[in-house]
Amino acid sequence: MTNEKMRETFSLGIYEKAIPPWLALREKLQAAARYGYSAMELSIDESDERLARLEAPQTWRREVLEIIRDTGIALPTLCLSGHRKYPIGSADPTVRSRGMEIMRKAIELASSLGVRIIQIAGYDVYYEPSTPATRALFAENLAKSVEYAARYGVCLAFETMETPFMNTVEKALEFVKSINSPYLQLYPDVGNVTNAFQGDVRRIVQDLRCGEGHTVAVHLKETKPGVFREVSYGQGRVDFDSCIAEMAKQGVRIFTSEFWFSPSSDWEAEIENAHSFLFKKLERIFTGD
Repeated sequence: MTNEKMRETFSLGIYEKAIPPWLALREKLQAAARYGYSAMELSIDESDERLARLEAPQTWRREVLEIIRDTGIALPTLCLSGHRKYPIGSADPTVRSRGMEIMRKAIELASSLGVRIIQIAGYDVYYEPSTPATRALFAENLAKSVEYAARYGVCLAFETMETPFMNTVEKALEFVKSINSPYLQLYPDVGNVTNAFQGDVRRIVQDLRCGEGHTVAVHLKETKPGVFREVSYGQGRVDFDSCIAEMAKQGVRIFTSEFWFSPSSDWEAEIENAHSFLFKKLERIFTGD
């Protein structure tokens, strides 16, 4: 099956932060296209530079839509990690209010750019202690956020994280079932789930399976015991074949290669190698070869 035919079967995107930050958005999408990706996941992290995108004027938004059209690289997903600094469960009402403002503006931005899924972090808080009060505030504001997302037809989806609060699909699913809205779903990170279960493939697949019918996309990230970032593909313990096979069986078709740009590496070789590593696995599983 040709690469073009495979693109009709599944989407393999690349995380924006895998590409050098000094490149313009057009150059980032061109790089993604050059090395075979069909999408890029936009990042709204806790940096002032990325948070400023939430205030971007309509002229910038129209320009982004033109870039998408010109390059053929979509932005179907957005990773909203800015809530690490401004969590919606914070005990500080000022921080919590800013977190809700970020959520609303991210939903509005997604709607204007054609982003369908916002991946939200499974943290009640990050830089402060998690307590029953912060968990209750998180649940309360999550419900409000989902209601706002529904107005725009944008899906919020939980990433499984590296902390015990929500490091498994099963834990994330509790919130999804509690709110019971089509606009709150799951976007698991197979690397984080792998570490949550100490590499036990049976338990990892079992956890992924419990989210059946609610998983809208998957982060394909490599990890090692106790190491959640900057592990090269094939150098960790994630069983990508088993994870992808389970996701494919569930009907999931959106996959994102998650890794980070390193100034000390050949970034073009890194994104090319990542695509080759993951695309071969996806192709084999989806074709049955």
